[in-house]
Amino acid sequence: MSLGNNNQITHSTLRAKFFKKRFFSISMEEKKGLKIDELIKKYNIDLEKLSQEQLKLAKELEIKDKIDFSLADRFGAIDNTFIGNKLLSCILVCNKDYEIIDRSYVVEKVKFPYIPGFRNYRELLPMINAFEKLNEKPDVIFVPANGISHPRIGLASHFGLVVGVPTIGVSNSIIECDIKDNIIYRDKKKVGRVLLSREGSNPMYVSPGNFISVESSYELCKRMINLPHKRPEPLHLAAKYAKEVRREVI
Repeated sequence: MSLGNNNQITHSTLRAKFFKKRFFSISMEEKKGLKIDELIKKYNIDLEKLSQEQLKLAKELEIKDKIDFSLADRFGAIDNTFIGNKLLSCILVCNKDYEIIDRSYVVEKVKFPYIPGFRNYRELLPMINAFEKLNEKPDVIFVPANGISHPRIGLASHFGLVVGVPTIGVSNSIIECDIKDNIIYRDKKKVGRVLLSREGSNPMYVSPGNFISVESSYELCKRMINLPHKRPEPLHLAAKYAKEVRREVI
């Protein structure tokens, strides 16, 4: 089952224009450890404006199942790796047997400084560009980042909103959330679940990105675990692919 979206390229192109207006050249000062407040001042970044923009985008999310995920047969995953002042964004699509049916990558200069909570503005555009190079589009995409567990809009949610494909955030950490009985809450609202896939390993924090529910996100992650690998197998394959590409490009 392939999820097509006729507005996909138009939507992402609009987002690309938005990012190009806000991207900045990253200089040696950041590499030398310039403090965050100094980076904000140096690149004239209005965090309040970006925060409000994130909150506005979050209202567009649809945290419900767009399809019957028991019928999904194309699973995507992303891996982002920094190489100096560039970002390598890799994406692949595999089937139920974890056979890779398509993959692509981009290497692009980093154009936004590292500021906690604003990862989207640093990594999203390369992810979109890598996605648009795919010939085979996935039914759902695993993203190693926060979804709706983010205080405003996580990278997994923002990406899903742009490309129009269901996304699941699988993160090693969460921000300002409460956990009770392995359920993740933000302001008393259920936003995800904790998944411990392997004894002795650290937990994963699973939250929907867009077009999928909390429960379906969790169940699909659990279903795609292929021991001894800790994370859902598409993410493992994407990380492996990124390592291969990195050896080629450096």
